[in-house]
Amino acid sequence: MTALTTPTTTSATVPQPASAERTATPRRFLMCPPTYFDVVYAINPWMDLDVPVDAGRALAQWEHLRATYEAHGHHVEVIDPVPGLPDMVYAANGGVVLGGRALAARFTYPERRPEGIAYEAWFAGAGDGVVSLGQAAEQNEGEGDLLLVGDVMLAGTGFRTSRAAHAEVAALLGVEVVTLELVDPRYYHLDTALAVLVGGPSPLVAYLPEAFSPASQAVLAERYPDAIVATPEDAAVLGLNAVSDGLHVFLTDRATGMHARLRERGFEPVGVDLSELLKGGGSVKCCTLELRPALAAPLSQEARA
Repeated sequence: MTALTTPTTTSATVPQPASAERTATPRRFLMCPPTYFDVVYAINPWMDLDVPVDAGRALAQWEHLRATYEAHGHHVEVIDPVPGLPDMVYAANGGVVLGGRALAARFTYPERRPEGIAYEAWFAGAGDGVVSLGQAAEQNEGEGDLLLVGDVMLAGTGFRTSRAAHAEVAALLGVEVVTLELVDPRYYHLDTALAVLVGGPSPLVAYLPEAFSPASQAVLAERYPDAIVATPEDAAVLGLNAVSDGLHVFLTDRATGMHARLRERGFEPVGVDLSELLKGGGSVKCCTLELRPALAAPLSQEARA
């Protein structure tokens, strides 16, 4: 049975040694070019209508991120941007894909609600192992607030994704969901306050404790006793808005302290300049939705013979 866990129910994991050997695993990502990116409304503290956006530079930075993923062996799918949806570049918010099943987002703010429809349409036509479950019924901002760590989905709430959405995800995707409450409006999505570095039986994350309620801090400390604790300085440049393949960690080049801590743990940080997209409140992870395939069915005894 799928469990929906609240911040009062925890289970610890085994700490990883600092010298753990790291291995990169190829991933499949969905990204959206910032063709129409701009800051024309303010729905988070990062957005400032008085600070202009250099559209050409934003596109060049995005292209560099895409090329960096591909140079490290990852496959990138691209969804066509829609005019009038300047935040569609933040593909992580478009939904969540687990075991080949894709649940499209239902956004909080009316300015972004059409994005959920656009991403659902892409999932429906994607084929290649992706099956659309349609759009979420509850307020749900995709991988912005839903981060898979091994076989557990950490789920943020407090600003965007609702607690009811956590139950919906648990039921539709068949995954244990652990609710975490965000309390700092600068870190309005979970993926701005926590980065998944390693899944598997000995998971590892990095996070900013101050971004979470005391109860959720206790959950994280118990579940991930060997976590990398970020500094406020690194978090303030969205240094936790990162993507890891198990060895390489793609993150802003501005989070120099985080780069050093990652190296200490055996990771290879890959710095990327996304300063234009930071103006909308996003960085590397915000631009990246992971397309997790269905697990291959185990062979029957007859087939193995």
